[in-house]
Amino acid sequence: MWLRPEEVLLKNALKLWVTEKSNDYFVLQRRRGYGEDSGGLTGNVNVTGSARGYPCSSARHGKATDVLICIQLSSLFRTLSVFDSGEDITSFVQGKIRGLIAEEGKSAGDEEDPERFREAVLRFERLFGLPQREKLVTYFSCSYWRGRVPNQGWIYLSTNFLCFYSYMLGNEVKLMYPWDEVSRLERTSSVLLAESIRVCVRGEDHYFSMLLRLQQTYLIMQQLAEYAIVRFFDKETFNAEHPLANPLHIMQKCVSFIPLALEIHARNQSFRSFFRLPQEENLCEVHESFLWVPFSHVNTLGKICVSENYLCFASQDGSQCHLIIPLWEVRILLIFLQATKNVMVKTSALEKKQHDEEGVMVGQSQAVSTEALMNVFHPHDAENLDPKMLKERMKEQSWQIHFAEYGRGSGMFCTKKTRDLIVRGVPETLRGELWMLFSGAVHDMTSHPGYYGRLLEECMGSSSLACDEIERDLHRSLPEHPAFQSDTGISALRRVLTAYAHRNPKIGYCQAMNILTSVLLLYAKEEEAFWLLVAVCERMLPDYFNRRIIGALVDQAVFEELIREHLTQLTEHMTDLSFFSSVSLSWFLTLFISVLPIESAVNVVDCFFYDGIKAILQLGLAVLDYNMDNLLCCHDDAEAVTVLNRFFDSVTNKDSPLPATVQQASATANDKSIQKVDISDLIKESYEKYGNIRTEEVENMRKRNKLYVIQTLEDTTKQNVLRVVAQDVKFSAAQLDELYMLFKRQHFVSCYWSVCSPALQNHDPSLPYLDQYQLDQSQFSSLFNLLQPWTTHTHVRSLARSAFRLLDANGDGLVNFKEFICGLGKRTIEKSVVFCPSGRAKVDLQEYLKQWQEDLQRREENIKDLPRINQVQFIGLTKTLYGVFHGTEEEESLYRAVARVTSLLLRMEEVGRKLQESSLQKTPQTTPTSTPQPETSPTLPTSPENETLAEGEGDQPESPASPQETAPSHSDITPTSTSRPSTPTSSPTGTSSPVLDTPTDTPSSPSAVRDGNWSFSFEQILASLLNEPSVVRFFERAVDTDSLIQNTALKAINPLPSSFSFSV
Repeated sequence: MWLRPEEVLLKNALKLWVTEKSNDYFVLQRRRGYGEDSGGLTGNVNVTGSARGYPCSSARHGKATDVLICIQLSSLFRTLSVFDSGEDITSFVQGKIRGLIAEEGKSAGDEEDPERFREAVLRFERLFGLPQREKLVTYFSCSYWRGRVPNQGWIYLSTNFLCFYSYMLGNEVKLMYPWDEVSRLERTSSVLLAESIRVCVRGEDHYFSMLLRLQQTYLIMQQLAEYAIVRFFDKETFNAEHPLANPLHIMQKCVSFIPLALEIHARNQSFRSFFRLPQEENLCEVHESFLWVPFSHVNTLGKICVSENYLCFASQDGSQCHLIIPLWEVRILLIFLQATKNVMVKTSALEKKQHDEEGVMVGQSQAVSTEALMNVFHPHDAENLDPKMLKERMKEQSWQIHFAEYGRGSGMFCTKKTRDLIVRGVPETLRGELWMLFSGAVHDMTSHPGYYGRLLEECMGSSSLACDEIERDLHRSLPEHPAFQSDTGISALRRVLTAYAHRNPKIGYCQAMNILTSVLLLYAKEEEAFWLLVAVCERMLPDYFNRRIIGALVDQAVFEELIREHLTQLTEHMTDLSFFSSVSLSWFLTLFISVLPIESAVNVVDCFFYDGIKAILQLGLAVLDYNMDNLLCCHDDAEAVTVLNRFFDSVTNKDSPLPATVQQASATANDKSIQKVDISDLIKESYEKYGNIRTEEVENMRKRNKLYVIQTLEDTTKQNVLRVVAQDVKFSAAQLDELYMLFKRQHFVSCYWSVCSPALQNHDPSLPYLDQYQLDQSQFSSLFNLLQPWTTHTHVRSLARSAFRLLDANGDGLVNFKEFICGLGKRTIEKSVVFCPSGRAKVDLQEYLKQWQEDLQRREENIKDLPRINQVQFIGLTKTLYGVFHGTEEEESLYRAVARVTSLLLRMEEVGRKLQESSLQKTPQTTPTSTPQPETSPTLPTSPENETLAEGEGDQPESPASPQETAPSHSDITPTSTSRPSTPTSSPTGTSSPVLDTPTDTPSSPSAVRDGNWSFSFEQILASLLNEPSVVRFFERAVDTDSLIQNTALKAINPLPSSFSFSV
């Protein structure tokens, strides 16, 4: 059994342990009271556990402190002999044990029985009714806590769902939740639960504990939930590649491939993020190794990471040393094999050229600036003896010494000393070079030669929405700076922003990008500024610059957590910390450039490019801490904003060598009564007080809060949609909420196992709220059939298809939520499709008759006229009505009523035909003048649509409960009633001529009537049905909407059940 290294006092341990063997590094001990056979040394120390403790242990002697390290270890004497200090030996042994433990856990996971996994897959499909296309990722034994009662069972993690099943003592618990509904996912611990995973879905918490591999389970759950969010909600991520990106591709893979692919993907992401490498780099090998550090003459323990193009090293001994070597710069590779079989790698890298060719970039249609704007508008004066310039030269000299000792360019050692120099401030002449190096933009530019020039050739001169937005903001970018008061700076800014919008159309252009890019152009060449912008938008500040600024909102949530942790006094005073989220939004979006003078803000940008978002969070905490006393005295948000604004106005950079024409002096710059704060002191204080915040912790907090932020935005979208829709329908707020969730879930159902779903492709978070989620015809039909209040019948598909065509007003093949919900139950009546399941009292027909008349007078032009139906369509309508009435209590009387209506309509049509024929015989000369009249007639169905629209018209008579009973007020119930109240020609009976309303598949002529073609208008059918009391009672019958929605939620999205939890 492997034990993690832990320290106990040696003084107390001597009373419990008896030394068996010892050497310079280890002590083999036996627990006092145990026989000599309790433990032995057979190549390594075998430790056996017992309820009373460990009978045998091995301890390493410590020089600085007396400690006992419980270990299980192979012979490492020769390896340990190369170390110079005891601390290094202790650190190495601890790291070795952790590596052995991790390796054993990994090998144990790889030895999983394939047959057991196949059985789990079959059990998963049987228990939850999911299709085979839903792939099981992994499963674990665990306990699900319902209150204080644990339910022991199995948790199943699939590509789209989190599932749990338990059956103990007759109690069955079954859970299934889509990952896209998870809003919180975190590890927790309490008195009752030692350690568990908390999952929050739609405001309800679920706890899972007793997991053998809790960390592994948590990481897999985190990856699955995060990818569901990215795939379904956050679609503006650039170049997002993921093992689950193509569900069809996953289906062709072995299921056991998915966990490994997720692990590799997460490892590659962490590798690229830590070393700031291009997106194309993937981690190939990782090995524990030592790096000979020439400036300190010691071996540094760490890990060497190798990708396709880079050799990277990161220390693990607290020295904060890391190194990146591009493989194309390696000239010598020497490998020495020693007796201990250790491998030493010695490299010699070419010194990177620090100068670039001057002039215009070749191969471009436009001239591109190859000088930083600061060098053009404020050239460096070497003869200036100003005190500030002398300090600037001292900074430059310090960096030159650093370069001589630690290297320069890509192969430079980055250590604590590097950070100290960054905190003190970067010289103006070196700022662009160091920004490129620390951000990783230098690697992007090197691996993509000529890319920026090709982008400019493709995009310049083109017109787009992003280009228009860029033009509006060009003159708002640092307007006080001389560089952006001239065409040189404006043109460079336009080219960089336009090129990036062309590179990443998912983002295009977002406000605040212009402010950041203008600062980058001051200190970097144009192409370098472009790659710096790429590094910021796609790697260092992911999801910041999109339409919903999700990344900034996530980091604001992280900022709130850090305030609660580090500024408890402020937290107690202000229970609602959302104020700090709103006031700090510009801090994060512009890296404090919008609130600080440019000469101070660039120091913040220096730290950001070295430490990432951690530097911005630290500085934000330092700002609040500095103003703590004043903030505690504030009574409202306005006073707090005033306090912070005054503070930012007082921040200066006393060492800035920039002239007064370039500096952005605040209004209080000359006010001696206000205490000035130097930006260098503020940054130094932020590192001293909050420098212990680790980048890994920040990344974990980002992942944890991203789910919550996305779901909060989705809730906001839902509230906006429901507020708009509630004015037109009769459903209650709770019913609308449930219907929206059903509609949204139905939207996602086709997205789970497809990459080409129309609904998925048309989903765009930037669209208006109502159009963000839409259903195609098949999705609509599935949900419509579950919500319609009548017994299932044979014509349900054609009824749903006709309803979809009626609701799809713009003909794009998609229906949004407002169109869908108005089809179920609209207050106005011109487009109602089915009976409104309001669950309220019976409908007052007279009230709706009056309402319909008012609506017709007020909005007649907006009414969607229904086309007349021919013989085949009328037969389909009667069949649909028979199907709707089937299985009801009054089935027989309803059948007779439909028969009477059908007979009456046929007789009426026959009479109308005879009257029309006699009219045509008496006035044959009027026939030519009537030929153009179909152009003014109502919209008629074309021949291919007639059959499907038959049932569509059948939807309308099925909704007398909707206010459609005013049809008789248009005209008398005669065989020639039409869908419009008046037409240019009329029959002798005073009604419009049916010649104008015949289907358009045949010419409108007397011969068509004589051939037996006849049709009915909607008003004729509705008026006839209203004469049958049994039909009116059937459609007036109230429906229990709550039960209907609840039943739909339990069985929605066949074959996929919705989220549910039940016990038997």
